[in-house]
Amino acid sequence: MSNTPHTLGEEFPDQMDKIHALKVSDPIFAQLLATYDEVNDEIHVAETNVQPTSQDRETELRKRRLSIKDQIAEALSQTA
Repeated sequence: MSNTPHTLGEEFPDQMDKIHALKVSDPIFAQLLATYDEVNDEIHVAETNVQPTSQDRETELRKRRLSIKDQIAEALSQTA
């Protein structure tokens, strides 16, 4: 895969230092990031037809990615 859209660097460009700090200090946040990457990769594979997926499944994955992104944004907003 060349460029995976919606990477955390693209979604939160000004908060990568904070993301890294939380990832190192909070294992639950680290798992949230790993899950985001897994779902994002699965969407990318489906979108590029490397592994064809039903439209319903793609929609479900996109909703899940958005939910995880919201959780990441919430965690970032709660840190000083």
